[in-house]
Amino acid sequence: MSLLPKGTRLVVATHNPGKLTEINDLLRPLGFDAVSAASLGLAEPDETGDSFAANAILKAQASAMASGLPALSDDSGLCVDGLDGAPGIYSARWAGPSKDFSQAMQLVESELQKIRTSNRRAHFICALCLAFPDGTTHVFEGRVDGTLVWPPRGTRGFGYDAMFLADGESLTFGQMEPSEKHAMSHRARAFQLFLDALT
Repeated sequence: MSLLPKGTRLVVATHNPGKLTEINDLLRPLGFDAVSAASLGLAEPDETGDSFAANAILKAQASAMASGLPALSDDSGLCVDGLDGAPGIYSARWAGPSKDFSQAMQLVESELQKIRTSNRRAHFICALCLAFPDGTTHVFEGRVDGTLVWPPRGTRGFGYDAMFLADGESLTFGQMEPSEKHAMSHRARAFQLFLDALT
C-alpha cells in the first residue's frame, strides 16, 4: 500500500514563496494536488525545535491537524563549519523580520571575517516531514556539502544560495538554472528519499 497515493490533496506547510516554488516543482511530477498552508490561511507555528527534523515535524503536524489533510513541511538551513554550525536552524532568523537574505549572507561573511578563519566549508541540510492528521510522521533528510564564496554570485534561488558553491560545481546555487539545482540540492536529496518511500 502506498504511503501517499497519487492524486492525494497535500498541504505544503510553508509561507516562504521561494521554498514553496521549489517544493511544488519537485511535487508536480509525483501527481499530488498540492495547496500551500498560506493559501489555506493556516498559522505558522513557532519553530521551537532543537533540530531541522524537530522543526519540520512541528510545522507538518500543525498543518495536518489544522487542515485535516496530509502535510509536507521542510526545515532547512545553512551550517557553516567555521561558525560551529551556525546559522543552522536559525538560518531564517539571521535574515531578520524582513527576511533580508542579502543581510543574512553579509552577517555570515562578517562573522567569518571576525574570527579570521580560512575555513569556508559549509553544508545545507533539508529535513522533510510528511505528517498525517492522526499524528503519524515520516522524516527524510538530505544534505549537500560545499564552500562559501564572497561576494555572492547569481540572483536565482533564495536564501543563502548565492554564496554557496556545492562541491564539484563551478556555479553557485544562485547562478544555477532551477533544474540544475533540483538535480543535486539538499532538498532534492530529501525528496528522493521521500519518493523512495512512496514506491
